[in-house]
Amino acid sequence: MKTGFLHGRFERWLANRLPQCDHTTLTQRNVFILPTQVGLMLAATLLVLLVASINYQLNLGYLLTFLLAGCALASMPVSHATLRGLELNLVTPEPVFAGNSAAINVTLQNQRRSGRFGIGLAVANSKQWVWTDVPAQGSITVQVAFKPVYRGLQRLPTLTLETRFPLGTFRVWTLWRPDARVLVYPTPEFSAPPLPPGEPNASGAAETKARNSGDFDGVRAYRRGDPLKLIVWKKAVKTDQLISRETEQVQGLELWLDQRQTGATEPELQLSRLCAWVLQADKLSLNYGLRLATLEIKPGSGQEHKQRCLEALALC
Repeated sequence: MKTGFLHGRFERWLANRLPQCDHTTLTQRNVFILPTQVGLMLAATLLVLLVASINYQLNLGYLLTFLLAGCALASMPVSHATLRGLELNLVTPEPVFAGNSAAINVTLQNQRRSGRFGIGLAVANSKQWVWTDVPAQGSITVQVAFKPVYRGLQRLPTLTLETRFPLGTFRVWTLWRPDARVLVYPTPEFSAPPLPPGEPNASGAAETKARNSGDFDGVRAYRRGDPLKLIVWKKAVKTDQLISRETEQVQGLELWLDQRQTGATEPELQLSRLCAWVLQADKLSLNYGLRLATLEIKPGSGQEHKQRCLEALALC
């Protein structure tokens, strides 16, 4: 237990002294090697064999002892060369919602004419390893994941790369601090209330224009008691959700998602509810705007508009 604690302290001390970069090449300066528990047990066994061979003058004992010791020592430069010269390239991660795992994609590039075997990648101080082999003069992409604990723009955690090839007697490893960041959106509220009612638009005129596809701009989520003639069946088929068309009296309204009108008191719950409303409005193909304490985004629709609203919620 104490050994694990000291090992974790040492790796954190070492990681804080490494530069932050999204591309790095492993050299003798940033690749470290130490014997494993298997290697230490082998050394102890060889010591016992050597003492026994000396006491009993066993020539075959000498042969076995020095043969095993030579194999173990010969594996040390092989293990170190497995990581030395390897190029690491980080792919910028996609935004995620808080509580979900963010994927980190790392490309391992091998320039030498022989393959590299038994290479593991993981988030530092975690036990979820991903093992792979890198072909000669080739590359391979490895994916690991971590779970952000809060929303906003977060730095990626320190990564560790290791190998114990070929005999497992030595552990060769490195620590890597990526410079990239991941954007974490608020967690959408699971059972969010229905979208708020619309507000009169700037002109105050009713807009009864229909789209060329035959879908109506003035639509909303189905409410119990809506007549069947108001259901927009084309949108219902596309979204797998019942959608009602607004009557002509309310089609001149604009949908605003206002932080002050969420009905929640805690700021994080307000952002969580707004996030759920943004996803719901986008699913219904509605035009919607977003009002925050320090930012206002005009009504719009589409994937780019949704990403802009979610980014504003993440950085609020």
